[in-house]
Order: sequence, then C-alpha cells, then structure tokens
Amino acid sequence: MEKIAIVYFSQTGNTETMAQLIEEGIKSVGKEVEVFTISDFTTDMVENYDLIAIGSPATGTEQLDEYEFEPWYTDIKDKLTAKPVVLFGSHDWGDGEWMRTWHQDAVDAGINVVLDPLVVNLQPMDDEADRTRDYGVKIANL
Repeated sequence: MEKIAIVYFSQTGNTETMAQLIEEGIKSVGKEVEVFTISDFTTDMVENYDLIAIGSPATGTEQLDEYEFEPWYTDIKDKLTAKPVVLFGSHDWGDGEWMRTWHQDAVDAGINVVLDPLVVNLQPMDDEADRTRDYGVKIANL
C-alpha cells in the first residue's frame, strides 16, 4: 500500500491508542500513513488513500456507537467498497460480538476487508501493544 489512512472513533482513549500503535507499525516499514478521528475524515477523502483502517470500540451491549460512529460509517460505507479496508477496535467485556457483527456488515456491503479484524480488551499494553504494532506492519505489507 502506498498511502494509508487510519480513521478511528474512541470514547475512553483505548481505540485511539490502538490507532497510534498501528501508525507506529506502518511507519516502521517506511509507509505513508495519516491518522484521523471520524469527525475529521469525510467521504470525499476516501479517494486519496490506497487503504483505509477503521477503528471503533464496542459500546453498550457490544455494539457500534449509535450516536457518532454509526452515522459516519453509514455515510461512508458505499465509498469504501472501492478500497481495501481493515477494521480494529477495543472492548471492555463480552467476547467481541460487536466486531463480528461489524465485520459481517462490511462484507455484506461489498467492502473488501483484507485482514481479520484486530480486537483488544481495553487499552493495548505489553504483548497487546506489540500485537497492535505488528498489525500495522501487516497492513503496510499488503
């Protein structure tokens, strides 16, 4: 991938930390990457990137945030079908159901999800931080 965007929504900072670690992994192999919150990334920007990595935490009862993230994702979903996409996010409890549901929704929408989604419990630390950085390297090497 030549130019990569990491776009995330974070409530407690855990998914933001994941975005930063993924960015570190991508940069470690010399690839160009930019990081955005969902409020700073518009549908018009999709065409400027070769791959889009999207992060969101689980909220409520293992679901995507319905107030900020879902409306943004619904607006951008059709544009994402022309790009390789990866999904990542953090959760506090549960077994990752929100990510399985989100991943299936993306696939059903025709989005080319090119890696298995990365899921971390709470904030990535130690081995989880290393795994998250490594995910960035995998993205860069696609």
